[in-house]
Amino acid sequence: MAAWRKSSYSHTHGTSDCVELADLSRGIGVRDSKDPESLPLVVSREQLAVLVVQIKNGGFAAS
Repeated sequence: MAAWRKSSYSHTHGTSDCVELADLSRGIGVRDSKDPESLPLVVSREQLAVLVVQIKNGGFAAS
């Protein structure tokens, strides 16, 4: 069974809705905490690292 984790910052805005991550045999699982029964998106560690850098650099900022 996968050990799903979410950010310690997930409760800072009064909500517990967030993205959860788990180390899976085929990569890193990504899922919505509001729908834990859905199939996760599975990405490689490298893909996740690129995504995190893009988010930190404002690459997905709301316009």
